[in-house]
Amino acid sequence: MQPRNMSMSGVVDLAAVKAAGEAKVKAEQARAESARQGGPAAVPASSLVFDVDEAGFENDVLQRSAEVPVVIDFWAEWCEPCKQLGPLLERLAQEYNGRFVLAKVDVDANQMLMQQFGIQGIPAVFAVVAGQALPLFQGAAPESQIRQTLDQLIQVGEERFGLTGIVVDQDAAAPGEAGQEPAPVPAGPYDALLEAAAQALDANDFAGAVQAYKNVLSDEPANSEAKLGLAQAELLARVQKTDPQQVRKDAAENPADVPAQLAAADLDLVGGHVEDAFGRLVETVRRTFGDDRDRVRVRLLELFEVIGPDDPRVGAARTALARVLF
Repeated sequence: MQPRNMSMSGVVDLAAVKAAGEAKVKAEQARAESARQGGPAAVPASSLVFDVDEAGFENDVLQRSAEVPVVIDFWAEWCEPCKQLGPLLERLAQEYNGRFVLAKVDVDANQMLMQQFGIQGIPAVFAVVAGQALPLFQGAAPESQIRQTLDQLIQVGEERFGLTGIVVDQDAAAPGEAGQEPAPVPAGPYDALLEAAAQALDANDFAGAVQAYKNVLSDEPANSEAKLGLAQAELLARVQKTDPQQVRKDAAENPADVPAQLAAADLDLVGGHVEDAFGRLVETVRRTFGDDRDRVRVRLLELFEVIGPDDPRVGAARTALARVLF
């Protein structure tokens, strides 16, 4: 998936940059195709919450996480906060209706799992998405905060891994809810603009994609899809105009040259060397001052948008940036 007008074979993997946006599109296409064909086999609502032990962890959690985010509730019978959090998570699992499933782990009976996840206290809540473990929170938390965390988890699952969730058998829902048709989800006011921007990005019309995403953000500055798309389009537009070998040479020979380091960081990122890109810019922030420092800091924040705020590499780079700034 390399632009036809670029000569970067073997140097830049542009597919790595576009992956997040494309995964979301594929997820939506998969949902539409599944609906057209009558949908996959539905699972009963009771399977949204289940107990898991060490013997069944690989099958029940790791393998299942390839199709739906798996939230893990580490609990124990003697833990009073667990008795408050557990029922709340179970209710939310039913309410989210297949967008995630809840695995409950009794730590007294599964000490090895507790050690593997590095848990120091309970309740502790983790998630596994496409085989990758993510810490969510520890201890009791307000429902509003838990909902926000779950929404972010589901978004990550869709945008980065194309996870579409599972279909729940509505006839097996809670009493009083069986047979109800879910309310149709109205199209968002910017869906057409976002689709046009994504098509421009796929066609390597980076200028057109940039403008389309900016049009959305001018009315809705917090639109996460438009922010991600804009960061991707601007990055690809910059890389398109560079000679990778010259960029690498300039950066190596001139470590204090801000434009050279910015260009090299762009290449690092599109080549999949995320930590290298972030580390290069954090180091450049450390050695610069005034307008140069602010320019590098802003570029680093833009690259954070490309990778996504929930990626642990972004969290680590934010911490490193804070250290050199303050």
